[in-house]
Amino acid sequence: MPTTYEFPELPVLQGPVLAGLSDDEFFELCQANPRLNFERNAHLEIIIMPPAGSESSESCSEANYQLRHWNRPAQPGHVYDSSAGFKLPDNSVRSPDVAWLSQGKWAVLTLEQRRKFPPVCPEFMMEIKSPSDELTMLQAKMEAYLANGMELGFLLDVEAETAYVYRPGQSAETVQGYNQELSGEPVLPGFRLDLRPLRRAA
Repeated sequence: MPTTYEFPELPVLQGPVLAGLSDDEFFELCQANPRLNFERNAHLEIIIMPPAGSESSESCSEANYQLRHWNRPAQPGHVYDSSAGFKLPDNSVRSPDVAWLSQGKWAVLTLEQRRKFPPVCPEFMMEIKSPSDELTMLQAKMEAYLANGMELGFLLDVEAETAYVYRPGQSAETVQGYNQELSGEPVLPGFRLDLRPLRRAA
């Protein structure tokens, strides 16, 4: 059985009242507490996520920049940072560090859905490991993304200069060394994530 994506050290809000929150009510709870970052798991428990450290935030910004730079000319989709939440098919609400949603999936969303946590799984998602994160938990999170419909995912362990590439129906590919690029084919045609700018200074 795959590892369940949960961080036992993080605060989790439980109880029938919170589990009974509708999607709109959960969205309003997040808007009313902008200093807190919430995710919701498939059991409708609310997880309080810590803010990212400066190095992790810088890595997220670099990865997001490269994806935006690729997406901008033809605009085949929409690029999101970690402040965006998505309601996945298992009823969880997750906020990946970087996400890409195709124009086709975006076009079928209503205006109201676009303004909140859209009920859709982005085709591409990326997570960047913070020093305090457990790698096995992040790997389980990526597997959960696949189970919910993700078509391509990158998990970056910048400190160890290791990347993990996730594709449906395949074992995760381990890539060692940040002197290279990761291919986004065929989900993101022509996109290559250059890992070299992510390297940490000695």
